[in-house]
Amino acid sequence: MDPKSENPNIPPHKYVVSKKLDGLFFSIYHAYQFILRFFKEVFLPPYEFKEIIHQCYEVGYKSLPLISLTGFITGVVFTNQSRPSLANFGATSWLPSLISIAIVRALAPLVTALIAAGKVGSNMGAELGSMKVTEQIDAMEVSATNPFKYLVVSRILATTFMIPILVMYTAFVALMGAFLSVHSNEQTSFAMFFSQVFDSLSFLDLFSTTFKSTVFGFTIGAVGCYHGYNSSKGTEGVGKAANSAVVAAMFLIFVEEIVIVAIVNAFR
Repeated sequence: MDPKSENPNIPPHKYVVSKKLDGLFFSIYHAYQFILRFFKEVFLPPYEFKEIIHQCYEVGYKSLPLISLTGFITGVVFTNQSRPSLANFGATSWLPSLISIAIVRALAPLVTALIAAGKVGSNMGAELGSMKVTEQIDAMEVSATNPFKYLVVSRILATTFMIPILVMYTAFVALMGAFLSVHSNEQTSFAMFFSQVFDSLSFLDLFSTTFKSTVFGFTIGAVGCYHGYNSSKGTEGVGKAANSAVVAAMFLIFVEEIVIVAIVNAFR
């Protein structure tokens, strides 16, 4: 019931705040039900293997050009920015170790997740939103097809599987860019560079990066599908779904990054 109808003496600003809080808690509950439904549907047959493979292709292969360019530039720029600082202390020999730790622990997962949130998340939000607007989802329900399993479960699984692979690829490309920068300035050999890179990494670094990227992938898929699947009617709703998917996914990625780093540092 509308709180203002119960008590007309409520100040307008308090009514607005109360209405926004109600909407926030309702959205959180609705998102919780959406995620809970995913975990129920993912284990129940039929399994849409063809659609999952197709979505893996869409998420993974079609993201390679942008990921490759961004990863390579990240490696080169970070190396060029770090070199003067280490040179002031006469520690340029530590550059490969610094680069490997920074890229594998933080830069590769974060850069890949943010790019995927902008490219993949917005695409999922817009695609499912347009299907919602044109009533294609309703038509699937009428034809005895489970649209949630076919459209949502397959996309979330695809991002959960592919983002960790893309993160590893981004780390490799970034390290190659860093090697070219180091080799052109310090004449460091390929074997020496990657020997220092792998000596600086531990099992915990690789495990935390894989776990982090898996969480990021699930978040991107779940947020993009949630906003697209529940978009409002009309073309304006499609745009809002795509925009909300990107903003919400990026915000959650930063929050998850902070939480996971704090947990990993407690074990380190």
